[in-house]
Amino acid sequence: MTIASQTSDLFKPVQLGAIQLQNRIAMAPLTRSRAQAGDVPSELAPEYYAQRAGAGLIIAEATQISPQGKGYAWTPGIYNEAQVAGWKKVTDAVHAKGGHIFLQLWHVGRISHPDLQPGNALPVAPSAVTPQGNAFTETGFKPFVEPRALELSELPGIIEQYKTAAQLAIKAGFDGVEIHGANGYLLDQFLRDKTNRRTDAYGGSIENRARLLLEVVEAVTSVIPSERVGIRLSPISPANDIADSDPKALFSYVVEQLNRFKLVYLHVVEGATGGPRQVEHGFDLQVLRDLFKGFYIANNGYDLPLATKAREGNLADIVAFGRPWIANPDLVERLKHNADLASFNPDTLYGGGAAGYTDYPALNLA
Repeated sequence: MTIASQTSDLFKPVQLGAIQLQNRIAMAPLTRSRAQAGDVPSELAPEYYAQRAGAGLIIAEATQISPQGKGYAWTPGIYNEAQVAGWKKVTDAVHAKGGHIFLQLWHVGRISHPDLQPGNALPVAPSAVTPQGNAFTETGFKPFVEPRALELSELPGIIEQYKTAAQLAIKAGFDGVEIHGANGYLLDQFLRDKTNRRTDAYGGSIENRARLLLEVVEAVTSVIPSERVGIRLSPISPANDIADSDPKALFSYVVEQLNRFKLVYLHVVEGATGGPRQVEHGFDLQVLRDLFKGFYIANNGYDLPLATKAREGNLADIVAFGRPWIANPDLVERLKHNADLASFNPDTLYGGGAAGYTDYPALNLA
Protein backbone atom coordinates (compact mmCIF):
# COMPACT_ATOMS: atom_id res chain seq x y z
CA MET A 1 0.00 0.00 0.00
CA THR A 2 1.40 3.40 -1.00
CA ILE A 3 1.23 5.85 1.86
CA ALA A 4 0.28 9.29 0.57
CA SER A 5 2.32 11.10 3.24
CA GLN A 6 5.51 9.91 1.57
CA THR A 7 4.94 12.09 -1.46
CA SER A 8 2.56 14.92 -0.58
CA ASP A 9 3.01 17.92 1.70
CA LEU A 10 -0.72 17.77 2.48
CA PHE A 11 0.26 15.98 5.66
CA LYS A 12 3.11 18.26 6.69
CA PRO A 13 2.83 21.24 9.09
CA VAL A 14 2.26 24.74 7.75
CA GLN A 15 2.12 28.18 9.36
CA LEU A 16 -1.24 29.93 9.03
CA GLY A 17 -0.89 33.43 10.42
CA ALA A 18 -0.37 33.13 14.16
CA ILE A 19 -0.82 29.36 14.37
CA GLN A 20 1.04 26.32 13.11
CA LEU A 21 -1.28 23.76 11.56
CA GLN A 22 -0.30 20.10 11.77
CA ASN A 23 -1.27 19.54 8.12
CA ARG A 24 -2.88 21.25 5.11
CA ILE A 25 -6.26 19.51 5.43
CA ALA A 26 -9.17 21.52 6.81
CA MET A 27 -12.58 20.48 8.08
CA ALA A 28 -15.12 22.64 6.30
CA PRO A 29 -18.13 24.04 8.20
CA LEU A 30 -20.92 21.46 8.46
CA THR A 31 -24.36 22.36 9.75
CA ARG A 32 -25.61 19.48 11.92
CA SER A 33 -28.64 21.14 13.62
CA ARG A 34 -28.01 19.84 17.13
CA ALA A 35 -27.92 23.03 19.18
CA GLN A 36 -29.81 23.20 22.48
CA ALA A 37 -32.43 25.69 23.65
CA GLY A 38 -31.19 29.25 23.32
CA ASP A 39 -29.03 28.32 20.31
CA VAL A 40 -26.35 27.00 22.69
CA PRO A 41 -24.00 24.37 21.20
CA SER A 42 -24.93 20.78 21.98
CA GLU A 43 -23.43 19.06 25.00
CA LEU A 44 -22.12 16.53 22.48
CA ALA A 45 -20.33 19.18 20.38
CA PRO A 46 -17.06 19.11 22.39
CA GLU A 47 -16.71 15.37 21.78
CA TYR A 48 -17.71 15.69 18.11
CA TYR A 49 -15.12 18.35 17.34
CA ALA A 50 -12.39 16.80 19.52
CA GLN A 51 -12.79 13.55 17.58
CA ARG A 52 -11.91 15.55 14.45
CA ALA A 53 -9.00 17.53 15.90
CA GLY A 54 -6.61 15.77 13.55
CA ALA A 55 -7.59 18.35 10.93
CA GLY A 56 -4.99 21.03 10.38
CA LEU A 57 -7.81 23.52 10.82
CA ILE A 58 -11.40 22.95 11.88
CA ILE A 59 -13.83 25.59 10.68
CA ALA A 60 -16.78 25.13 13.00
CA GLU A 61 -20.34 25.01 11.74
CA ALA A 62 -22.01 28.22 10.57
CA THR A 63 -23.08 30.17 13.66
CA GLN A 64 -25.59 33.01 13.66
CA ILE A 65 -24.43 36.43 14.82
CA SER A 66 -27.91 37.38 16.06
CA PRO A 67 -31.40 35.86 16.46
CA GLN A 68 -32.30 37.54 13.14
CA GLY A 69 -29.41 35.74 11.44
CA LYS A 70 -30.92 32.30 12.02
CA GLY A 71 -32.20 30.29 9.08
CA TYR A 72 -32.33 26.64 10.13
CA ALA A 73 -33.70 24.77 13.13
CA TRP A 74 -31.29 24.00 15.98
CA THR A 75 -28.28 25.94 14.75
CA PRO A 76 -25.95 27.58 17.29
CA GLY A 77 -25.37 31.27 17.94
CA ILE A 78 -22.53 33.49 19.11
CA TYR A 79 -24.27 36.54 20.53
CA ASN A 80 -24.63 35.90 24.28
CA GLU A 81 -22.69 34.56 27.25
CA ALA A 82 -24.48 31.19 27.42
CA GLN A 83 -23.38 30.51 23.85
CA VAL A 84 -19.84 31.63 24.64
CA ALA A 85 -19.76 29.18 27.55
CA GLY A 86 -21.03 26.38 25.31
CA TRP A 87 -18.45 27.09 22.64
CA LYS A 88 -15.66 27.34 25.25
CA LYS A 89 -16.18 23.66 26.03
CA VAL A 90 -15.69 22.93 22.32
CA THR A 91 -12.53 24.98 21.87
CA ASP A 92 -11.01 23.58 25.09
CA ALA A 93 -11.69 20.03 23.87
CA VAL A 94 -10.14 20.68 20.45
CA HIS A 95 -7.09 22.42 21.91
CA ALA A 96 -6.58 19.57 24.39
CA LYS A 97 -6.18 17.28 21.38
CA GLY A 98 -3.68 19.64 19.72
CA GLY A 99 -6.13 20.99 17.15
CA HIS A 100 -7.02 24.48 15.93
CA ILE A 101 -10.50 25.83 15.31
CA PHE A 102 -12.07 28.93 13.72
CA LEU A 103 -15.74 29.90 14.02
CA GLN A 104 -17.79 30.78 10.95
CA LEU A 105 -19.86 33.96 11.43
CA TRP A 106 -23.26 33.75 9.73
CA HIS A 107 -26.30 35.81 8.88
CA VAL A 108 -28.66 33.96 6.54
CA GLY A 109 -30.61 37.01 5.33
CA ARG A 110 -33.59 35.86 3.27
CA ILE A 111 -32.84 32.13 3.67
CA SER A 112 -35.06 31.84 6.72
CA HIS A 113 -38.72 31.74 7.73
CA PRO A 114 -40.91 33.66 10.21
CA ASP A 115 -41.02 30.48 12.36
CA LEU A 116 -37.27 30.94 12.94
CA GLN A 117 -37.34 34.70 13.49
CA PRO A 118 -37.90 36.67 16.72
CA GLY A 119 -41.57 37.58 16.97
CA ASN A 120 -42.26 35.65 13.75
CA ALA A 121 -40.88 38.60 11.78
CA LEU A 122 -40.13 38.43 8.08
CA PRO A 123 -36.55 37.48 7.17
CA VAL A 124 -34.45 40.40 5.92
CA ALA A 125 -32.55 40.84 2.67
CA PRO A 126 -31.01 43.54 0.49
CA SER A 127 -34.24 43.55 -1.55
CA ALA A 128 -37.68 41.94 -1.33
CA VAL A 129 -36.88 39.05 -3.69
CA THR A 130 -38.33 35.67 -2.70
CA PRO A 131 -35.93 32.72 -2.96
CA GLN A 132 -37.00 29.41 -4.45
CA GLY A 133 -36.93 26.52 -2.00
CA ASN A 134 -37.87 25.60 1.54
CA ALA A 135 -36.74 26.57 5.02
CA PHE A 136 -35.89 23.90 7.61
CA THR A 137 -37.99 24.74 10.68
CA GLU A 138 -38.59 22.86 13.92
CA THR A 139 -41.90 21.62 12.48
CA GLY A 140 -40.55 20.61 9.09
CA PHE A 141 -39.81 22.20 5.73
CA LYS A 142 -41.81 25.29 4.77
CA PRO A 143 -41.62 27.42 1.59
CA PHE A 144 -39.49 30.54 1.76
CA VAL A 145 -41.44 33.79 2.06
CA GLU A 146 -40.84 37.19 0.52
CA PRO A 147 -38.24 38.88 2.73
CA ARG A 148 -38.27 42.45 3.96
CA ALA A 149 -35.73 44.81 2.37
CA LEU A 150 -33.35 46.18 4.98
CA GLU A 151 -33.50 49.90 5.64
CA LEU A 152 -30.26 51.81 5.17
CA SER A 153 -30.40 52.73 8.86
CA GLU A 154 -30.30 49.03 9.85
CA LEU A 155 -26.99 48.18 8.18
CA PRO A 156 -24.66 49.68 10.81
CA GLY A 157 -26.37 47.50 13.42
CA ILE A 158 -25.73 44.35 11.41
CA ILE A 159 -22.09 45.33 10.92
CA GLU A 160 -21.85 45.80 14.69
CA GLN A 161 -23.29 42.32 15.22
CA TYR A 162 -20.49 40.79 13.16
CA LYS A 163 -17.96 42.78 15.17
CA THR A 164 -19.41 41.67 18.51
CA ALA A 165 -19.69 38.06 17.35
CA ALA A 166 -16.01 38.07 16.40
CA GLN A 167 -15.06 39.36 19.84
CA LEU A 168 -17.24 36.74 21.53
CA ALA A 169 -15.69 34.00 19.39
CA ILE A 170 -12.23 34.93 20.62
CA LYS A 171 -13.59 35.07 24.19
CA ALA A 172 -14.91 31.53 23.63
CA GLY A 173 -11.38 30.38 22.79
CA PHE A 174 -11.51 30.16 19.02
CA ASP A 175 -8.21 30.62 17.19
CA GLY A 176 -9.95 32.90 14.69
CA VAL A 177 -13.12 33.51 12.71
CA GLU A 178 -14.31 32.97 9.17
CA ILE A 179 -16.75 35.52 7.75
CA HIS A 180 -19.42 33.66 5.78
CA GLY A 181 -19.79 35.52 2.49
CA ALA A 182 -20.91 32.49 0.48
CA ASN A 183 -23.77 30.16 -0.43
CA GLY A 184 -26.50 32.72 -0.97
CA TYR A 185 -26.63 34.09 2.58
CA LEU A 186 -26.86 37.76 3.55
CA LEU A 187 -23.45 39.05 2.46
CA ASP A 188 -23.66 37.04 -0.76
CA GLN A 189 -27.17 38.41 -1.35
CA PHE A 190 -25.79 41.94 -1.24
CA LEU A 191 -23.01 41.01 -3.68
CA ARG A 192 -25.21 39.53 -6.42
CA ASP A 193 -27.37 41.46 -8.85
CA LYS A 194 -30.02 38.73 -8.84
CA THR A 195 -30.83 39.45 -5.20
CA ASN A 196 -29.65 43.05 -4.76
CA ARG A 197 -32.00 45.50 -6.49
CA ARG A 198 -31.16 48.45 -4.26
CA THR A 199 -30.73 51.98 -5.60
CA ASP A 200 -28.82 53.40 -2.62
CA ALA A 201 -25.10 53.21 -1.75
CA TYR A 202 -25.36 49.43 -1.28
CA GLY A 203 -26.83 48.56 -4.68
CA GLY A 204 -26.24 49.01 -8.38
CA SER A 205 -22.53 49.01 -9.19
CA ILE A 206 -20.14 46.24 -8.17
CA GLU A 207 -18.47 48.69 -5.80
CA ASN A 208 -21.79 49.41 -4.09
CA ARG A 209 -22.87 45.79 -3.88
CA ALA A 210 -19.53 44.84 -2.30
CA ARG A 211 -19.76 47.65 0.25
CA LEU A 212 -21.48 45.72 3.06
CA LEU A 213 -19.13 42.75 2.90
CA LEU A 214 -16.09 45.01 2.95
CA GLU A 215 -17.48 47.05 5.84
CA VAL A 216 -18.06 43.84 7.78
CA VAL A 217 -14.48 42.75 7.14
CA GLU A 218 -13.22 46.17 8.23
CA ALA A 219 -15.26 45.98 11.44
CA VAL A 220 -14.12 42.45 12.31
CA THR A 221 -10.45 43.21 11.65
CA SER A 222 -10.73 46.33 13.80
CA VAL A 223 -11.29 44.19 16.90
CA ILE A 224 -9.26 41.01 16.24
CA PRO A 225 -5.99 40.63 14.32
CA SER A 226 -6.38 40.08 10.59
CA GLU A 227 -4.09 37.04 10.84
CA ARG A 228 -6.98 35.43 12.74
CA VAL A 229 -9.66 36.32 10.17
CA GLY A 230 -10.59 34.41 7.00
CA ILE A 231 -13.50 34.71 4.59
CA ARG A 232 -15.54 32.24 2.58
CA LEU A 233 -16.87 32.98 -0.92
CA SER A 234 -18.71 30.85 -3.50
CA PRO A 235 -18.32 32.85 -6.73
CA ILE A 236 -20.09 30.50 -9.14
CA SER A 237 -22.34 28.48 -6.85
CA PRO A 238 -26.11 28.75 -7.37
CA ALA A 239 -26.75 27.74 -3.75
CA ASN A 240 -29.93 29.19 -2.26
CA ASP A 241 -31.14 30.59 -5.57
CA ILE A 242 -28.25 33.03 -6.02
CA ALA A 243 -26.61 34.27 -9.23
CA ASP A 244 -24.83 37.22 -10.78
CA SER A 245 -24.62 38.45 -14.36
CA ASP A 246 -20.81 38.86 -14.24
CA PRO A 247 -19.31 36.81 -11.40
CA LYS A 248 -15.73 37.06 -12.67
CA ALA A 249 -15.74 40.87 -12.58
CA LEU A 250 -17.60 40.95 -9.26
CA PHE A 251 -15.40 38.52 -7.38
CA SER A 252 -12.17 39.78 -8.90
CA TYR A 253 -13.06 43.21 -7.50
CA VAL A 254 -14.03 41.77 -4.13
CA VAL A 255 -10.81 39.77 -3.74
CA GLU A 256 -8.64 42.71 -4.81
CA GLN A 257 -10.36 44.86 -2.18
CA LEU A 258 -9.99 42.18 0.49
CA ASN A 259 -6.22 42.34 0.15
CA ARG A 260 -6.07 45.65 1.97
CA PHE A 261 -7.24 43.92 5.16
CA LYS A 262 -4.46 41.28 5.05
CA LEU A 263 -6.84 38.40 5.84
CA VAL A 264 -5.14 35.12 6.65
CA TYR A 265 -7.11 33.11 4.12
CA LEU A 266 -9.69 33.07 1.35
CA HIS A 267 -11.88 29.94 1.46
CA VAL A 268 -13.49 29.30 -1.92
CA VAL A 269 -16.31 26.91 -2.79
CA GLU A 270 -15.18 25.78 -6.23
CA GLY A 271 -18.27 25.14 -8.33
CA ALA A 272 -21.77 24.45 -7.00
CA THR A 273 -21.92 24.02 -3.23
CA GLY A 274 -22.06 20.28 -2.57
CA GLY A 275 -22.45 19.69 -6.31
CA PRO A 276 -20.44 19.72 -9.55
CA ARG A 277 -17.15 21.59 -9.69
CA GLN A 278 -17.87 22.76 -13.25
CA VAL A 279 -20.95 24.92 -13.65
CA GLU A 280 -22.59 26.79 -16.49
CA HIS A 281 -21.29 30.36 -16.90
CA GLY A 282 -18.43 29.63 -14.50
CA PHE A 283 -14.89 30.96 -14.71
CA ASP A 284 -11.43 29.76 -13.70
CA LEU A 285 -11.27 30.41 -9.96
CA GLN A 286 -7.48 30.34 -10.08
CA VAL A 287 -7.91 33.98 -11.11
CA LEU A 288 -8.93 34.64 -7.51
CA ARG A 289 -6.08 32.57 -6.08
CA ASP A 290 -3.67 34.63 -8.13
CA LEU A 291 -5.23 37.89 -6.96
CA PHE A 292 -5.36 37.04 -3.24
CA LYS A 293 -2.28 37.78 -1.12
CA GLY A 294 -3.01 35.30 1.71
CA PHE A 295 -3.62 31.56 1.89
CA TYR A 296 -6.15 30.02 -0.50
CA ILE A 297 -8.34 27.23 0.90
CA ALA A 298 -9.93 25.14 -1.84
CA ASN A 299 -13.24 23.42 -1.17
CA ASN A 300 -15.86 21.25 -2.90
CA GLY A 301 -15.73 17.65 -3.98
CA TYR A 302 -12.12 16.97 -3.03
CA ASP A 303 -10.80 13.45 -2.61
CA LEU A 304 -7.19 12.40 -2.01
CA PRO A 305 -6.10 12.36 -5.69
CA LEU A 306 -7.64 15.78 -6.37
CA ALA A 307 -6.20 17.26 -3.17
CA THR A 308 -2.75 15.84 -3.94
CA LYS A 309 -2.94 17.26 -7.46
CA ALA A 310 -3.95 20.67 -6.07
CA ARG A 311 -0.86 20.80 -3.90
CA GLU A 312 1.46 19.44 -6.59
CA GLY A 313 0.26 22.18 -8.94
CA ASN A 314 0.21 24.80 -6.18
CA LEU A 315 -3.48 25.37 -6.91
CA ALA A 316 -4.31 25.68 -3.21
CA ASP A 317 -2.48 26.16 0.09
CA ILE A 318 -4.99 24.17 2.13
CA VAL A 319 -7.68 21.74 0.98
CA ALA A 320 -10.98 21.61 2.84
CA PHE A 321 -13.02 18.45 3.03
CA GLY A 322 -16.64 18.63 4.17
CA ARG A 323 -18.97 15.64 4.24
CA PRO A 324 -16.18 13.01 4.43
CA TRP A 325 -15.51 14.28 7.98
CA ILE A 326 -18.99 13.24 9.14
CA ALA A 327 -18.41 9.47 9.13
CA ASN A 328 -14.60 9.65 9.30
CA PRO A 329 -13.52 11.46 12.48
CA ASP A 330 -9.94 10.37 11.72
CA LEU A 331 -10.10 11.53 8.11
CA VAL A 332 -6.51 12.77 7.94
CA GLU A 333 -5.14 9.41 9.07
CA ARG A 334 -7.36 7.56 6.62
CA LEU A 335 -6.20 9.77 3.77
CA LYS A 336 -2.59 9.46 4.84
CA HIS A 337 -2.81 5.66 4.68
CA ASN A 338 -5.09 5.50 1.61
CA ALA A 339 -7.64 3.69 3.77
CA ASP A 340 -11.26 3.26 2.76
CA LEU A 341 -13.63 6.00 3.84
CA ALA A 342 -16.85 5.23 5.69
CA SER A 343 -20.18 6.55 4.38
CA PHE A 344 -22.51 8.64 6.53
CA ASN A 345 -26.14 7.87 7.27
CA PRO A 346 -28.22 10.56 5.53
CA ASP A 347 -31.05 10.08 8.02
CA THR A 348 -28.93 11.35 10.93
CA LEU A 349 -27.29 14.36 9.27
CA TYR A 350 -29.53 16.99 10.89
CA GLY A 351 -31.01 17.04 14.37
CA GLY A 352 -31.02 14.24 16.92
CA GLY A 353 -28.33 13.16 19.33
CA ALA A 354 -25.23 11.00 19.29
CA ALA A 355 -26.41 8.67 16.53
CA GLY A 356 -24.72 9.74 13.31
CA TYR A 357 -22.83 12.45 15.19
CA THR A 358 -20.33 11.15 17.72
CA ASP A 359 -20.71 7.40 17.19
CA TYR A 360 -18.75 6.99 13.95
CA PRO A 361 -15.62 5.00 14.91
CA ALA A 362 -12.04 5.77 14.06
CA LEU A 363 -10.22 3.16 11.98
CA ASN A 364 -7.78 0.84 13.71
CA LEU A 365 -4.65 1.47 11.65
CA ALA A 366 -2.32 -0.44 13.95
